[in-house]
Amino acid sequence: MKILVTGFDPFGGETMNPSIESVKRLPDTIAEAEIIKLEIPTVAYKSLSIIKEAILQYQPDIILSVGQAGGRSDITIERVGINIQDFRIQDNEGNQPIDEAIFEDGPVAYFSNLPIKAMVHEIQKAGIPASISNTAGTFVCNHVFYGVRYMLEQEYPTKKSGFIHIPYLPEQVIHKGNIPSMALDVILEGLICAIRAIVENSKDINISCGTIC
Repeated sequence: MKILVTGFDPFGGETMNPSIESVKRLPDTIAEAEIIKLEIPTVAYKSLSIIKEAILQYQPDIILSVGQAGGRSDITIERVGINIQDFRIQDNEGNQPIDEAIFEDGPVAYFSNLPIKAMVHEIQKAGIPASISNTAGTFVCNHVFYGVRYMLEQEYPTKKSGFIHIPYLPEQVIHKGNIPSMALDVILEGLICAIRAIVENSKDINISCGTIC
């Protein structure tokens, strides 16, 4: 099995992005799966083009994208990507679409087809906070989550994909006040656990990970 794992470059005035910092530290093999690591730009559509090139080059079975979610306190496995881009800030090339579809001919949403509950369970077993998120936002993270699912459904229906959001690193929040963060080595271990769950669970487990509101 081959798993392509992507992480973003810094954006929004930050000098680092924990997604690529953790992705590039992943081992080359996890649970006997080959791990291919890829940095992508925080730029609408260009990020998807680079992922498509990597899919053509490496022919991975699974594409797992990782992004920064500043303000979240745990590792969150995304359930759904929506066909909307409503950028609160500009991406790294100055694009700021507002209330636009990512793909006009796409459905309103795509669900992850990874074992998201097994991923949460495996991360929690390691003593690391994790949960399922039901919103990937409306910035480039959601753009990539939805866009990769769209691409696979159109061209590579046997492949699977999903998205993980991770918190700020401690050094990013020194001057941000009471904002949660997570150490890089903890994030890295959480990603390894999530990938192990992907490899070991062809179907998801049946546990409750829902929320009241």
